[in-house]
This record gives sequence, C-alpha cells and structure tokens, in this order.
Amino acid sequence: MAPAARTPRERARAQTTADIVRLGREHLAVHGAAALSLRAVARDLGVVSSAVYRYVENRDELLTLLLIDAYGELGDEVDAAVGRVAEADFMGRFQALGRAVRGWAIREPARYALLFGSPVPGYRAPAERTTGPGTRVIFSLMAIFDAAWRAGALGAGAAPADGIPAVPGPLAPDLHAIREEFGLAIPDDLLARGALAWTSLFGAVSFEVFGQYGAGTFSAPDALFEHHLRVLGGLAGLG
Repeated sequence: MAPAARTPRERARAQTTADIVRLGREHLAVHGAAALSLRAVARDLGVVSSAVYRYVENRDELLTLLLIDAYGELGDEVDAAVGRVAEADFMGRFQALGRAVRGWAIREPARYALLFGSPVPGYRAPAERTTGPGTRVIFSLMAIFDAAWRAGALGAGAAPADGIPAVPGPLAPDLHAIREEFGLAIPDDLLARGALAWTSLFGAVSFEVFGQYGAGTFSAPDALFEHHLRVLGGLAGLG
C-alpha cells in the first residue's frame, strides 16, 4: 500500500525542520559543535527562537538531528561507492569504501568531527536513534569481509609463520556477539582482523582530517592513503 500523502502542514513542518538542519550544518562548520546555538539558527532562519523550539526542542535535539543527517549521508556515499564495484571484487569494494569515507571526511571535516572527533561536552547521543545510522559503514565493511569468506576468497586464518598472534580467549564472547548481531559467518581470527581494518581506516582518515601527521610530513596524502588501503586489505585477508 502506498504511503498516505502528507498534509500541507506536515510538508511545511518537514521543510522547516530541513531548513533548521541545513543551517545547523552551516553553524557547525563555522563555530563547531560545542558552540552550536538554536538561537543563532533561529536568527538566520528569520524567526524568533520560540518558533524554532516548536520544531527542535533544544540544542541536544539539533545535535542528534545533525548526527543522523551526517551518518545518513556518509552511509549513502559508502553504499553507492561499494555498489559500483563488482560483487566478487572484494578488495576493490573495500578500497571503494575507504575512499568514500575519506572523500566525505575531507569534504565535510566539521561533520566528520561531530561523528568521530571529541565528544560534545554535556551531550549524549540517544542510542535508539543514532546506533542504526551510525553502524551503516561498519556493517558494509563487515559484509565485504563476510562475503569474501563465504566465497572462499578470504584467508583461512592466521598461521604461526605470518607473525599474527592468535585471538585471545577472553575476546571470544565479544566476537560471537558481533557475529550474531550482524549475521556473519567469518571466524574469530578474521573478524578480529576486520575490526583492526575498521579502526585503522578511520584512524588514517582522522589523522589526515585533523592534521595530526603534522604540516608537510607527507606531501602525497593520496598515495599514502592508497598504500594504507592495500596494506589493510591484505592484512584482513582480501589479497
């Protein structure tokens, strides 16, 4: 059954909320998350602050909307990039995912910082609203590793000669829970390598976006990131 058409009032409310989020993004880029102000957003919207509070309850609600908006846009870009690569090209899909994350982060540094930078003082994201959008990229990443495992294209596990230690026993319950949550078949050792690839990917992006390498340390950041992707994909067993 087709969804019911929205009333003019509902459409107007949706448009006003979208305008508030758009202005919130602009303020975030200029002032940062900690200085975000609904009053300032209302001023730019051309209304009194009490009018904005009918749509967005407070600053924390605006931050939540901005989180969901940013997670959604990042997830959409990652899904589109991965979807353009052949399903059987697992390394290519991993690299497409990494490039999409980096490209979005460089283009949207303030929004990337909201998602993956320092926590905003006094704000706690509501898990029931942000966990789903916030796990889209890691879900896509683990889906690539799992598909490679199911296709027999992922390494069969760490051999002693490769220098990678066995997964410590106390991690087994956590890895089992992750496997159950995401519906994965991948074994513990390769799942742990996937987690390392995930954190290393975002670590590399964060170092670049936040200038943590130091000015002038790497004159070819694109080449450095591509090298990181190849190393991480190989470490995870993608080839």
